[in-house]
Amino acid sequence: MKVVVAEKISSSAVNLLREPRWTVVTPEHMDGSLSGQLESADALIVRSAVQVDGALLANAPKLRVIGRAGVGVDNIDLEAATRQGIAVMNTPGANAVAVAEHTLAMILAMARHLSRADALMHAGKWEKKSLQGTELRGKTLGVVGLGRIGMEVARRARAFGMEVIAHDPFVSTAVAKEQGIRMTKLDELYGEADYLTLHVGLTPQTTGMINAHSLKKMKRGVRLVNCARGELVDEAALAHALKQGKVAAAALDVFAEEPLKHSPLTSMENVILTPHIAGSTHEAQEAVGYQIALQVKEYLKHGVIQNAVNVPSVSHDEYLEMQPYIVLAERLGAFLAQASEGTIEEISLRYSGHIAEWKTELIRNGAIKGILSEALEEKTNLVNAAAIAESRGLRVHEARKPKSSTGGAGSVLSILLRTGSDEHLIKGAVLHRQTPRLLHVDGIDVEAPLERNLIYLRNRDVPGVIGKVGTILGKHKINIADFSLGRRMSGESAGPRQAIAVVHVDERVPENVLTQLRRIPAVDQAKAIRLF
Repeated sequence: MKVVVAEKISSSAVNLLREPRWTVVTPEHMDGSLSGQLESADALIVRSAVQVDGALLANAPKLRVIGRAGVGVDNIDLEAATRQGIAVMNTPGANAVAVAEHTLAMILAMARHLSRADALMHAGKWEKKSLQGTELRGKTLGVVGLGRIGMEVARRARAFGMEVIAHDPFVSTAVAKEQGIRMTKLDELYGEADYLTLHVGLTPQTTGMINAHSLKKMKRGVRLVNCARGELVDEAALAHALKQGKVAAAALDVFAEEPLKHSPLTSMENVILTPHIAGSTHEAQEAVGYQIALQVKEYLKHGVIQNAVNVPSVSHDEYLEMQPYIVLAERLGAFLAQASEGTIEEISLRYSGHIAEWKTELIRNGAIKGILSEALEEKTNLVNAAAIAESRGLRVHEARKPKSSTGGAGSVLSILLRTGSDEHLIKGAVLHRQTPRLLHVDGIDVEAPLERNLIYLRNRDVPGVIGKVGTILGKHKINIADFSLGRRMSGESAGPRQAIAVVHVDERVPENVLTQLRRIPAVDQAKAIRLF
């Protein structure tokens, strides 16, 4: 067995890989080019500098696994690896404690004015009165995002005697309660938190979530921490809130532009800035190296895949047949997640037709991925989706109606999403072997493309709605590619029937346009749906 460690990892990690009849090639002992070494390699371990692209993998006929010592896998061509049957693994959560500790350090530094106290002492000044701080005991910490890092932050904050509230629609109330955390709606969290910390991933929904509008909802004197992603915060809006005293202090480790250059925050005394070092500790770097070495070793010796980020092993022909339905499941799931309100409690899938006879784990995970990827800190993929759902206390059910029971009908995938406030049922199919299509929403048949940008409308079935929608979109120069309509059958209610419209447009729909659509008297709901 040959393992190529292309970038430096800890010596303990390398030693873990040394087995009888195993060859471990490290950077300092690499003889020749990396591509030459990979010709006979069974495993490759990298960090972030080495680009593992299709050309490099073409020279690796024996390669079985790629281990990434870290989280991001942007430097690895996952599609090329999957095509060659290579498992790709990373090490999520290995730096969770480091980031959580840095977050608490930021909170303590703001509470006790540590940065200013240090600067004054170095300047030869002894100022005690202006440096009087506050205790964390009894204060409310609002945690946005209860993934691995958010949960570690919450545990440590409770040890300081803080009340911890959190918002994460993808964590069940029962799981949070076990940790002494009270779940709230996001607006309620904004209004109650004395300290607010962000631990969510970057999605279209979370980009710029801390902005002028959300800052107005916060308690005056709130203190903000961001050790997640810089793009979550509108820095100009935050700077204005700091100057006005709405936000008492802020502590940031990440920024929209890195290295930080032109930001209004750099000159502000009540802002603590660190250069993206929250996860950079000796222990964290040791942990990611050791963890990936252990995962690679377990896979090579026992076939155990841990923290895989690509499609699990299936034959090439099986994957080609299944792939359109995986895409369908992801898009139906994403549609449901964006159309629903409230905390997710249950996901139910039903397979009808020939797909009911398949091993449906990948399709199931595709649906879960579509639902969970909307607002998770960690990357949800086809391998880890079910495990993430389980860790967050989400119930997932599956049912089957085989082809023999459908009279030869085509395959249909149904997904029901139940939240704390409502439930929605959606159905879809693959047409012409490749095209994912929406077929049904909440008892109403409506055939529509599951394409990138959609507007989802629920309205009363009265004349004039279509024209008003078209007029508003035309006024804002938003081109309509497809306008699909559906309505309940007559006789189901005494009043106007309920109708649904799914409008496929050429570009993202701004919030002000949605606001105008919602003002149409017959429209009950208007949402922008973005599918990837």
